[in-house]
Amino acid sequence: MQRNAVETMMGAVVLLVAIGFLFFFYRTTDIGPASGGYELRANFSKIDGLTTGAPVRISGVKVGQVTGFELDRDNYQAVVRMAIDDGVKVPADTAAVINSDGLLGGKFMTLEPGSDEEMLASGGRVEYTQSTPSIEQLLGQVIFSLTKEKGGDKEDAKEEETAAPAAAESSAPETPAAETPAAAPETPAATEQPATAAPEAEAQPATP
Repeated sequence: MQRNAVETMMGAVVLLVAIGFLFFFYRTTDIGPASGGYELRANFSKIDGLTTGAPVRISGVKVGQVTGFELDRDNYQAVVRMAIDDGVKVPADTAAVINSDGLLGGKFMTLEPGSDEEMLASGGRVEYTQSTPSIEQLLGQVIFSLTKEKGGDKEDAKEEETAAPAAAESSAPETPAAETPAAAPETPAATEQPATAAPEAEAQPATP
């Protein structure tokens, strides 16, 4: 009996944790039924990752949510339908941008209001739109940039390796050419002995 009671309590704890996790996920991802409002539309070249129920935000504040998608058969663009709260008026020159919550987060819609005095009515279309690159494209750009940096480092290393021997050769001291031995100094000719003048005969005194 005691063992069954412990297992029941453990099961109840796990169930409560699961319910809390679902509630937290529901609140943080802004998932919920549409709360009325008026509808706006926007055309995008691609909407990869954007789902029905994704929040629509202005300056980070939720003002509506995405209600559906359809294909424009004339230009083959994706048409996104949004439900905007009645108390929020959107200028006619507003831009719609698809953003993502981090690299692995979900996609959401951002409205960037313009300065036009005319407001969009129900059923209006947001003319200025921008799609964000997909995760695959972002990862491809990161990998390409890393590969390019590694290739540049290898080229720099090769240039340094080729420049090092040349610098060593240029800095090596020149070996002086062997000097030819100087010619032996000429042996001076025998110095001439100065001619010694023969001593003059001593004058004989005259005899009286």
